[in-house]
Amino acid sequence: MSIKRYGVEGGQGTGGQRMPFARATQADGFLFVSGQTPMKDGEVIDGGIVAQSHQAIRNMLAILAEAGYGTEHVMRCGVWLDDPRDFASFNKVFKEYFSEHPPARACVVSSMVIDCKVEVDCVAYKKPAA
Repeated sequence: MSIKRYGVEGGQGTGGQRMPFARATQADGFLFVSGQTPMKDGEVIDGGIVAQSHQAIRNMLAILAEAGYGTEHVMRCGVWLDDPRDFASFNKVFKEYFSEHPPARACVVSSMVIDCKVEVDCVAYKKPAA
């Protein structure tokens, strides 16, 4: 089994700091995407749960695309919300991206390491080319 790593140079965190983990790792058709927050250009975007949910999901989808995966390959998503009252709003945004291919999902409430409202990660699978 060979493992491919995406973003081993480290993602960019708040204030431009380099993060000590890969954006994603791939092995035997599985892709594990690290948690994505609503950051753009190294800073958390302004806005409420809807805007931040779109950005976090778009960040995750960009990593999937970089590795050659799409929403149809996503098997499971993990979601962390800062406020349980944001659950319904997050679900509306999530459905925009995953209504055709809904993955299994877990959603928990947790305080965030950075000042944001949401974080998402995923596991995807695509049959390896022969």
